[in-house]
Amino acid sequence: MSAPSVVVRSVFGREITQYIDDLAALRIEVFRAYPYLYDGDVGYERAYLAEYAAHAQSVVVVASDGATVIGAATAMPLLAHGESVSKPVADAGFDPSQVYYFGESVLRSAYRGQRIGHAFFDHREAAARQFGFAGAAFCAVDRGVSHPARPVDYVPHDKFWTGRGFVRRPDIVAHMAWRDVGDTVETSKPLPFWFKTLGVAQ
Repeated sequence: MSAPSVVVRSVFGREITQYIDDLAALRIEVFRAYPYLYDGDVGYERAYLAEYAAHAQSVVVVASDGATVIGAATAMPLLAHGESVSKPVADAGFDPSQVYYFGESVLRSAYRGQRIGHAFFDHREAAARQFGFAGAAFCAVDRGVSHPARPVDYVPHDKFWTGRGFVRRPDIVAHMAWRDVGDTVETSKPLPFWFKTLGVAQ
């Protein structure tokens, strides 16, 4: 597969509804791998993604190869995403109303390494500027270096995110709970934040 076969576009608000089932399947598939190890549930996923479709300033960046959705990235105003992510930011002295929150990027493994991830960030940063946000942020799970499920060839995304201009803030941490693959109960995980100041729209 080559990058020219993939079309990447942004969809906003209610337009997101038509992609909910595709996005739910992608999240379950991609996040099952390390480091998230997420044992996903379709019902939860549909409800979670419906929150994006209900907000006019939400964006989902959809990557399609022909009629097949092979990747996506989400974003919405931080305050709209809920207290689990807005409170740590506010407690650190940031104005959460000025932050556009990048939810997730999911891409099937066969399509990685073709700069689609950069397109996901480009589109979301453009949406943040379009809606007038001063900064962008996301959080990512930190399993540490000694987790037993960590693959020997695992490479964190830190270098990529730093290259995109984001700065890791290990002092600002969200906590989220989900059931890991092989577990029977949900457990809470730490997700440190990454921030970037945005310029004005051109």
